[in-house]
Amino acid sequence: MTLELRQGDVDAFFKAPFNAYPPSLGYVSPMLGDIERMLAPHKNPLWKAGNPHAFWTVHRGDRPVGRIIAHVHGASNERHGWKRAQFGFFDCKNDTEAASLLLGAAEDFARARDQEELVGNFNLTAMQQCGVMTGGFDRRVYTDMIVGAPYLPDLLEVNGFTRFFPMTTFEVNIASARIEARALDAGEYEFAPIAKRVFPQRMEEARQVLNDGFDENPMFVPLTAEEFDFQAGEMSAILDPRLSSVLLHHGEPVGTVICTPDLNGFLRATRSRIGLLTPFHFLRYRLRRKRAVIIFYSVARRAHGQGIMGAMLARTLAALRGAGYEQLGVTWIADENPASLRQMEKLGGKPLHHLHLFRKGLS
Repeated sequence: MTLELRQGDVDAFFKAPFNAYPPSLGYVSPMLGDIERMLAPHKNPLWKAGNPHAFWTVHRGDRPVGRIIAHVHGASNERHGWKRAQFGFFDCKNDTEAASLLLGAAEDFARARDQEELVGNFNLTAMQQCGVMTGGFDRRVYTDMIVGAPYLPDLLEVNGFTRFFPMTTFEVNIASARIEARALDAGEYEFAPIAKRVFPQRMEEARQVLNDGFDENPMFVPLTAEEFDFQAGEMSAILDPRLSSVLLHHGEPVGTVICTPDLNGFLRATRSRIGLLTPFHFLRYRLRRKRAVIIFYSVARRAHGQGIMGAMLARTLAALRGAGYEQLGVTWIADENPASLRQMEKLGGKPLHHLHLFRKGLS
C-alpha cells in the first residue's frame, strides 16, 4: 500500500501516534481539544504573532501512521541570532519511507523560509515538551514528558539529523526524599498557594519569576502573558493547591514551584477524548492519584545563591507527603545545567529518561 503525505488534517494529526505505536510503549497524548487549540491559527498566540507554520501526516491507505509540525519562532531567532526552523510532534511508525516524507516536508518548509537549520522536537517551544527520547524507554512517563519509540533517533539519523543538547528527566521517591534547606524568615517570606480564587494573580507572578530566573538559559525566550495563559490557563482545573506556590519576599514574587498531579492515567483511560465516561474517569483519577510532576520551578535572579530553591523544594516535598503522594516526576533538565542537576542529586532524584535535540543543516 503506497504512502500519502497530507497537510493540515487535524483529526489525522491526533490519531497518528495511536496508530504508529503499540500500547506497550505507553504513549500518552494531550486531549484532542488541546491538540486542536495548538494547531488553530486564530487561537495559538504563536501563530497569531505571525510565526509561519505547517503540519503534515503520512498515511497508508486511510490510516495515518506518522505526523510532524514545522514552524519558525521569530522571537527565538531574533533573541539568539539564529536562522532556525523548528520541528515538533515527530511521531512515526518504524518506517524509513514514512519518516523521510515527514522530515522532508519539514525541511522544504524551512528552506522555503530561508532558514539554515531544522531543530527539534519542540512541542512547540523550549518551554513546552522538548526533545526526542534516547533512553529509558521502559520507564513510565509523567504529564508533560515526551514519549517516543526506541527507533525514532535512528529514523532521524538516517535522514541526516545529529543529536545534541542532552537532557534528563527524573523521578523522586517522596517517602525517602530528603533535602537540606534553610529556614525562611516568616516575617520576610510567604508561600502563597496557587488556589483557584487567586489563580490569575498567582500565575502571572509565576510567569514573571519564570521569565526572570530562566533569562540566561539556552534557547529560552520570555513568555508573553498571552502565551503563558494559553499554555497554563486551563491548569486551574487540575491543580492541587497544596502543591504549587509562589514565594513572596516582602510581597514581591521571588520564586515559584508549579507542581501538578500526574494526569497520564486519566488520559490513557479516556484515550485523550471527552466522552460519556470522562467524568467517571476523572473522579476515579482524583481519588487514586499518587503521582505528581514538577512542571517547572524558578528563582528570580536577584534571589539566586540564597538557598531559596532548596527551601521551596522542601516545602513542596512536605506538601506532597501530607497529601498522600508517593512518586514525583521532574521534567527535563539540561545536562549543561549543573546547579539543577546538583539539586536533583540532593533531593534523591533518579534519572528516568534521556533525551536529545536533533538538528540538520540546510545548506
